[in-house]
Amino acid sequence: MGQTQQAAAEAAAHVLGGHARGKAAGQRGQPGRRGQPGQPGFGLGGPPARQDDSYDRALWKELAQAGLLGLAVPGSLGGEGLGVAETAVLLTEAGRAAAGVPALATLAMGVLPVVRWGSRDQQQALLAGVAAGDTVLTAAIREPSEPMPPVPAATLRERGSAGAGTVSGVKIGVPHAAAAAWILVPASLGANGTAIAVVAASAPGVTLRRTPSSSATPEYTVRLDDAPAAQILAGSDAVPDLYRLTAAGACSLADGALAGALALTTEHIRSRQQFGRPLATFQAVAQQIADVAIASRTLHLATASACWRLDTGRDAGSDTDVAAYWLAAEAPAAMRACHHLHGGTGMDVSYPLHKYSAVVKDLVGLVGGVDYRLGLLGDRAG
Repeated sequence: MGQTQQAAAEAAAHVLGGHARGKAAGQRGQPGRRGQPGQPGFGLGGPPARQDDSYDRALWKELAQAGLLGLAVPGSLGGEGLGVAETAVLLTEAGRAAAGVPALATLAMGVLPVVRWGSRDQQQALLAGVAAGDTVLTAAIREPSEPMPPVPAATLRERGSAGAGTVSGVKIGVPHAAAAAWILVPASLGANGTAIAVVAASAPGVTLRRTPSSSATPEYTVRLDDAPAAQILAGSDAVPDLYRLTAAGACSLADGALAGALALTTEHIRSRQQFGRPLATFQAVAQQIADVAIASRTLHLATASACWRLDTGRDAGSDTDVAAYWLAAEAPAAMRACHHLHGGTGMDVSYPLHKYSAVVKDLVGLVGGVDYRLGLLGDRAG
């Protein structure tokens, strides 16, 4: 990790940790609260947020005030002009804190593709307000038929000089669609390939329907009926690059979530005693936590490789697919082991462990699941 990434990680940890400690201070003395000050994840407990809740706007503003939401935003728009690597470390810290903010949707699925594929005018139109925490972005990558279709069923009819065009189709599992100012929509251009249409969430022809998620993250089915596209991000690799950025961002968030769950579980088995001995001294327990540590470290390394290749302009397809497969195949099992090692405490919704597992479960769905990811790797192997 370079100095810039290290500084971003430390700043994010400071903001996220301070926010959690502030919430914990307000919860002290309330019945049913678990955890101790200094414990990983302390302050993240309490009952799950209602499914109609939005996101933690206070924390989002704190991240903006620290300059973290503008890491990848061009300097001309009040940002730092950095890239994938810095965004990834912020997402990792957000996952480690199980933070209820639209960081993945806005930064990895919104800011990065706009910066990489948008003109200067398009960047100014779409990214204004992001660095200040006033604008949320998202992308509608999944369709009922396929998680990340190379040829989307959604279609874009261009209008030429009369306007950007109109989009029609159905997208599922779109995070934070109702809060977003702009939705990036991969669409087919017929014989002319694919492009990313950018649609206002409030535009005519856009219908949002809330759908369940494991975590408190709002997800929506988005129906587009000749919805006007405000901008078009063109380029033969624009849609595949959006998919890669989404997968890399999801893996970064999962990297932090799994690391947070590992730290929480490690502390539990170190301090919890059974038969007069810490749980960690039992061989079976030690073997299981070692397996979780291996899964966590491997996800971190695979994700770091994918993000580095994306950040430096190298071909990142294989690395991104490997990282996403590891997320889908190994992270859920590692989370189950953490719950098992906690015993009954691991099933208590007032204890923060469930937040990590819920985040991981939603991210597995976002990247398409283990069978889909294994199929992509098989296709690469020929």
